[in-house]
Amino acid sequence: MSPAVDAAEVRRRTRELLAAHPPATTGRTDFLKARFDAGLAWVHYPVGLGGLDAPRSLQQVADAELAAADAPDNDPRRIGIGLGMAAPTILGFGTDEQKRRFLRPLWVGEEVWCQLFSEPGAGSDLAALATRAVRDGTGDWIVDGQKVWTSSAHLARWAILIARTDPDLPKHRGISYFICDMTDPGVEVRPLRQITGEAEFNEVFLTGVRIPDSHRLGPVGEGWKVAQTTLMNERVSIGGSRIPREGGMIGPVAKTWRERPELRTPDTHQRLLTLWVEAEVARLTGERLRQQLVAGQPGPEGSGMKLAFARLNQEISGLEVELLGDEGLLYSDWTMVRPELVDFTGRDAGYRYLRSKGNSIEGGTSEVLLNIVAERVLGLPAEPRNDKDVAWKDLSR
Repeated sequence: MSPAVDAAEVRRRTRELLAAHPPATTGRTDFLKARFDAGLAWVHYPVGLGGLDAPRSLQQVADAELAAADAPDNDPRRIGIGLGMAAPTILGFGTDEQKRRFLRPLWVGEEVWCQLFSEPGAGSDLAALATRAVRDGTGDWIVDGQKVWTSSAHLARWAILIARTDPDLPKHRGISYFICDMTDPGVEVRPLRQITGEAEFNEVFLTGVRIPDSHRLGPVGEGWKVAQTTLMNERVSIGGSRIPREGGMIGPVAKTWRERPELRTPDTHQRLLTLWVEAEVARLTGERLRQQLVAGQPGPEGSGMKLAFARLNQEISGLEVELLGDEGLLYSDWTMVRPELVDFTGRDAGYRYLRSKGNSIEGGTSEVLLNIVAERVLGLPAEPRNDKDVAWKDLSR
């Protein structure tokens, strides 16, 4: 961290940016590029990579100045996988060339990212993945396999990908981590229609996809270690995002309660009060978690936040449907669309109820996250595993 960068310095730099590139007369993309180059994209990143080597807590100083000037943002919901997962992984394990190539267009939103991790036979047990990456005579990697539940694959320019590079090693040790070009002719993206009617997720087929070794993140065979950085950041980005009081799922049901007293019953009153308090506790816990991030990378506590996020969303949306009675059974639109945004709280009560069912699966299933909290936060004994030292090729599948 640079001791010279304090709140006053960040404020000064932000005002200089606004003076040189007035939001009212500067194109959105040009402004965002200028903001990145000024070190005000993510101030805790290194100088030259969108940051100032400043404390993470000073980001809110820049954000407040920019919001007051009505400056455009980078539409973080659209590029959430890039911001929340790809960027910190590239920063932690990428080469200098990779950081310079990928971080700026990622943050500006010129290049959308997706995550090629889960597979039909490797969801909760992600380390059992079967997608293979084999090095050819040129030094490039040839990748074959299938991925599933891939958000934004239909929009993505790049993907973070883990693949098996040594089947003779135990499953956690024979994996490597790559950056995959989604425009490669061997990449096929097919929509997966969900219970909401949307095809927000996709399945991705990889057939002879060529990845240069320069697009590998971390050493060969250490992809599981690299992936842990991605997964921990993913859980913080899903469960620990900054929201105002009554933000998220609790907001719509609280609004309905206030505006429609004829729907109230003593039972729903008590349940709403309980869930409101729990949502506020989760929100404040998320604030504390973000303060801990100032000191370093996210830890297993993010798994606890993501657990709370999933449970609360499902319970609150269930209460909302029940509170609305017959209206709660209505569903406005089941048209098959491939959305550009993941919107957990959008549309109507029926959508929120159905969409929240996926919260306990995406970003790590609740069962897996309970194990992480038990073992890495509470220090409880690990579950017995009989495949720890068995070569992946010898595992029964």
